[in-house]
Amino acid sequence: MAAWRRPVLVRGPLGIVTGIELAFFLLFLALLVWSYSAFINLDFSKIHAKLDRAALRLGHVGSFCCAFLFFPVARGSSLLPLIGLTSEASIKYHVWLGNLVMLFFTAHGLCYIVFWASTDQIHEMLKWTRTKVANVPGELALLSGLVMWVTALPRVRRQMFELFFYAHHLYALFLVLFALHVGVAFFCSILPGVFLFMVDRYLRFLQSRVRVRLVSARLLACDAVELNFCKSPHLTHSPMSTVFINVPCVSRLQWHPFTVTSSSSLEPDRLSVVVKRAGRWTEKLYETISSLPPSQPGHLDVSVEGPYSQATPASFLQYDSLVMISGGGGITPFISVIRELVHRSGTAAEAATPSLLLIAVFKTSADLAMLDLIVPASGGFSDISRLELRIEAFVTRESVPSAGDVVAIAHKVPAEEVLFKPSPSHAPIAPVLGHNGWLWLAAVVSSSFFIFLLLVGAVQRLYIYPVDGNSNRVYPWAARTLLNLLLLCVGIAVAASAAVLWNKRRRAEEAKQVENVATPASSPATWLDKPRRGDAEVGRRPDLRIFD
Repeated sequence: MAAWRRPVLVRGPLGIVTGIELAFFLLFLALLVWSYSAFINLDFSKIHAKLDRAALRLGHVGSFCCAFLFFPVARGSSLLPLIGLTSEASIKYHVWLGNLVMLFFTAHGLCYIVFWASTDQIHEMLKWTRTKVANVPGELALLSGLVMWVTALPRVRRQMFELFFYAHHLYALFLVLFALHVGVAFFCSILPGVFLFMVDRYLRFLQSRVRVRLVSARLLACDAVELNFCKSPHLTHSPMSTVFINVPCVSRLQWHPFTVTSSSSLEPDRLSVVVKRAGRWTEKLYETISSLPPSQPGHLDVSVEGPYSQATPASFLQYDSLVMISGGGGITPFISVIRELVHRSGTAAEAATPSLLLIAVFKTSADLAMLDLIVPASGGFSDISRLELRIEAFVTRESVPSAGDVVAIAHKVPAEEVLFKPSPSHAPIAPVLGHNGWLWLAAVVSSSFFIFLLLVGAVQRLYIYPVDGNSNRVYPWAARTLLNLLLLCVGIAVAASAAVLWNKRRRAEEAKQVENVATPASSPATWLDKPRRGDAEVGRRPDLRIFD
């Protein structure tokens, strides 16, 4: 199994692919080819309109891919941790499936257009029947899918990320039009993935409506800011977790992911992220915080989604030594690793911690201030002496004569601490479904689907069946589909809202206990220029070497 997990493809359109990923990908392609060939052999043995049937089966195979499309993007899903995947690691599977879906659906639409044009039936493109497959919504669904597909191309996404981000919200229109095109019965073939994604998306929406409490911000000399949030002690996360942050005063629509630099073991009531000024959003956030007067603390409205992390213990604990290589702001994932190991090294019950070598590459000497993030803003970090940590920092765009000068340059502008006063409307970051999230998620999924089935049964029996029973009337296919989608949304909204409100009431007492968390009176002293004391007093300090 270790050999299967090694990368076999490094350069290529699929990115870094392990042996087991490549094997499953090839098996999945073989399944699609076999399914399509089986359909074609069956159809061509009975009819002569081969292009028509070939186009139909392309749509069926595309729907088979679409059935798996939404599983990888359910961030809070309980299925991904079962196979050792995180939400960010599974995005590439969503990309692969999305390309296959649009490839088959585009071929499906083009084949039908060619067939209609060759048989003088081009008017079929404007046909919207009441009881059969509707062509118009299918064409509109294909157009919305093409917009998402084109804007998701790597070159477009990297240069115009906001265009990609907003265009990808057309998935809701795509799903509705797809359901109107094929009908509610065939839509059930892709319902499991769509249903779990809708539950996850609604829970994320409820979590994003809460304004979280920002305790303090630490402004570094390298144009970076560390945001320290108050969190519930019941909220635990593994190192290298990610959160999505929205600051309404900067942008009401933009959500940006950041790596969590804090350790839930070392800092049970804090959650920290680091934002490096590198774009319009980050620059505006940095200017907003730096313009606040330190003598008159205010408050800043912030919303958070997450954190998202692995359910299994950190895999790096199984090694005897770790080599971590970072460039610039890429050091942030390793900050949480170091803090986690500091906590474990100070706990007698834990096994021996691995030795660490951190190789950090920075553009300028001012960026060396990023190393100050190893020390939490709350201080209390003397246990770092028990950790075998060696740091080698490289400055690539400056000529620095000595390590002592580098330290002096890096601390000409000391870190500035900006404190925020609590607001009654702000709450600590807490799990949206409480600390028993898996059980609550199972309850939400099962109860929401039960509510959906109950509502569908009542509406079908009392409203739709009487209409269908009349020989002169047939209930429209589109209205039936929209009604079922509406009832599905109602079931999810009722079950998820009830679960979130119940857990919110249970957290009310806990929030009162942590709302008065003491904020640091001043910025902690940097450990880079901390004087060396005797080994009997504090033990060793980290070995820091700086190169130009």
